[in-house]
Amino acid sequence: MNLPLRHAEQILQINRIQCHGHGMCAELLPERITLDEWGYPIIEPGAVPAEVATHARAAVAACPTLALRLMRASGRTEHRRS
Repeated sequence: MNLPLRHAEQILQINRIQCHGHGMCAELLPERITLDEWGYPIIEPGAVPAEVATHARAAVAACPTLALRLMRASGRTEHRRS
């Protein structure tokens, strides 16, 4: 019997030193990311809902400075553009 795979909880994490405030992440994932007055991302705390996980991966892949990561809630890296 095949059991459905459970969506592993994922969280977004930003490396504030690497981030240059391009704002692409907020454009691709406005459900979870807003920008402060200087254009730097503010990430909503908590797990990324399964409905927006594809958009979260797109935001990570689009980050020009590789500052955004999608991590398992346990702390292991789930997706990072190389």
